[in-house]
Amino acid sequence: MRPQPLLRLFEIFARYDRPARVFRAVIEPRKPRHRMARVLLAVTGVVVLGVLAVAAIAIGAVMILGGIGWRLLRRSPTAAAPRDRVLDGDYRVVPRAMLSR
Repeated sequence: MRPQPLLRLFEIFARYDRPARVFRAVIEPRKPRHRMARVLLAVTGVVVLGVLAVAAIAIGAVMILGGIGWRLLRRSPTAAAPRDRVLDGDYRVVPRAMLSR
């Protein structure tokens, strides 16, 4: 492990006296001061968000279509035949006294 990142972190801790300031200094993203840099950063963020959304929709569509295709390919010709068969059985009515406890 390189000591440089640890030394930088220790320098940041040494600069600030309160832990909240240290945490905020380490985690908080910095906004550029230049107006065009801010606009460029915002446009880049929106483009990245759009690309991720389109990719997620495309992956979801491929998964749904793949599942439908898989189901159609796995269907056997004998799977549709059992609808013609009739299941017979004998039934009797159970008195209500036997059901309640």
